[in-house]
Amino acid sequence: MSSRSVTVNALDDIRVDRSFTPRAAAGQVLVHSRIIGICGSDMHAARGHHPFMSLPFQPGHEVVGVVAGLGEGVDPALQGQRVVIEPNLTCGHCEQCLAGSYNICAELEVFGCQTPGGMADAFVIDADRIIPLPDDIDDLWAALIEPLATPVHAVRRAGDLTGKKVLVIGAGPIGLFTALAARAAGAERVVVADIIASKRERALRLGADAAFDSSTEDAGSEALEAIGGAAHVVFDCVSHVTTVRLAIEVLSKGGRLQVVGVPAGETLVALDLIQDRELTVAGNLMYVREDMVRALEILRPKPFDIDELVTATFDLAQAADAFHAAADPDQVKVLVTVSA
Repeated sequence: MSSRSVTVNALDDIRVDRSFTPRAAAGQVLVHSRIIGICGSDMHAARGHHPFMSLPFQPGHEVVGVVAGLGEGVDPALQGQRVVIEPNLTCGHCEQCLAGSYNICAELEVFGCQTPGGMADAFVIDADRIIPLPDDIDDLWAALIEPLATPVHAVRRAGDLTGKKVLVIGAGPIGLFTALAARAAGAERVVVADIIASKRERALRLGADAAFDSSTEDAGSEALEAIGGAAHVVFDCVSHVTTVRLAIEVLSKGGRLQVVGVPAGETLVALDLIQDRELTVAGNLMYVREDMVRALEILRPKPFDIDELVTATFDLAQAADAFHAAADPDQVKVLVTVSA
């Protein structure tokens, strides 16, 4: 039996190929895909700009599917389960894995980034990489669990946000999810910055207290006014030299900068201000299972209008069109669906 899968050679060279449907080996499951999200990392890689992904690649790490086959030794109860995947592929024995921080495994690979992914009719993955879904969350909402997990992880690592003032730089999917996660974590005031007016407007509709243009000459003073003083935590979901500069400028003494976006390369920082103000700069990579579970909990009550975030869907056969749509800055989350 054959199965379709997507290969990205470049943004303008995306193919849907056919090959034999894979079989689950011992400890693995065969998953039939239902919905696959396209994320910023996919787009950076398709343009040849991602520092840790190379072309060609077979995308699909934001996947909702159904377990359709079991390898030897896998719990039979998983057969037929709707699932999302946790795409961290780890060694399990390095210092980081043993400490529970397997998101920074010394040998980390990511399903759909460094290995063939789930933008396909079917794929196999280790059984410990799937998370069964409750019946009260449908596929469309479940497709947002993985992209929300990274912001949930960054917010959790920022410490207790109860009563804190937070700035989120960038109102793309990750920035919007970060604002939602910060609010769910108890932040008193959440302000969002972006250079595109439509994105700022969407952030306000999703509950941000204020939004401003981060590209103006007065962005620093506008930020302080919008925040109501210095920020306790800034989440930089862009990670450009200009956004890092803005973040450090508006942080309160003892504040924390959470680097969430993937920088294109080395970035200059104001180390003198970091030292003098006792600022903490922390990198954030992916998530661990507790972050996925928390993301599921946040989404379960359907806390916002999903049309604000899911802005386009395409069939698997239209994968190239889906990637081209995702290149449009007015799009938020573009999904690829697989017919049953």
